[in-house]
Amino acid sequence: MNSAHASEGAHPLGHPRPAPADRPVVRPRRLRATAAMRRLVAETRLHPADLVLPMFVREGASEPVPISSMPGVVQHTTESLKQAVTDAATAGIGGIMLFGVPEHKDATGSGATDPDGILNVATRIAVAEAGSALVVQTDLCLDEFTDHGHCGVLDSDGAVDNDATLERYRQMGVAQAEAGSQLLGLSGMMDGQVAAVRDALDGAGHAGVPLLGYAAKYASAFYGPFREAVQSSLEGDRRTYQLDPANRREGALEIDLDVAESADIVMVKPAMSYLDVLADAAASSPVPVWAYQVSGEYAMIEAAAANGWIDRRRAIEESVLGIRRAGADAVLTYWATELAGWIR
Repeated sequence: MNSAHASEGAHPLGHPRPAPADRPVVRPRRLRATAAMRRLVAETRLHPADLVLPMFVREGASEPVPISSMPGVVQHTTESLKQAVTDAATAGIGGIMLFGVPEHKDATGSGATDPDGILNVATRIAVAEAGSALVVQTDLCLDEFTDHGHCGVLDSDGAVDNDATLERYRQMGVAQAEAGSQLLGLSGMMDGQVAAVRDALDGAGHAGVPLLGYAAKYASAFYGPFREAVQSSLEGDRRTYQLDPANRREGALEIDLDVAESADIVMVKPAMSYLDVLADAAASSPVPVWAYQVSGEYAMIEAAAANGWIDRRRAIEESVLGIRRAGADAVLTYWATELAGWIR
């Protein structure tokens, strides 16, 4: 190659000629130029099947009861539950998570294991209504059913008794499985809860019922509106059993323990403030990892949107997309049915 030819074309060693300083060679904006291009190269996508709708069912209610701190969310009657389940199935979401709101509470949460308790009644209704269209899941925790509002039974000093609570969880797990629950959500954060409920289910002939371990559940301020939703009787807090918000490695430890105890799925809760914990879990867990976009996250976006401070739809979509991007295989969100409609 002569020098004249080299000066007109490629560099004599075959490397491209450097661009002038004001003309970048790498232009990432090329892949953002149109909506079609952005859609084609998107790294994370939302799908209705990746969404789970939490639902509240109130014993004795004659009509749905609005939850003031969660605009658009209600405590369902057993009758309105049927239509809401049908709507969720039609939208194509992956499942629903049921919470019971009983009329009467006591120290041991006896309504949780009563076959005619509101949660078990609601489960049978939802299973019949949903058919095979979605997975009916149930919250396995005593807080909605105890008059003191804690997630377990108390000892003589008023502290939550871990091992006595496990016995109640074992009974509750069997009751929920017999009511037809297709996935038990162990949200109480007792040590050894997954192993205890797995053993109880296997012994009662329910070896095929999977467990969702709320493994990294933090003592968060963002649960506030949920307390209204389940009419919680809690005084004080749950810091002796839920995780300290300061701790990242402890979340990983709890996840490892739940997997070792045969959890079929593990949960990080809340989602928004714990995306680092979620990403850690997604990178290491051999089982699916879910995240719960909790009541406070919902309430903040709804309140800001109602004041005209943010675009409601874009904020909802972005918030759930961020949880998926951090590694959640599925997201529990109160917008599940509405968001699925937008996606479809």
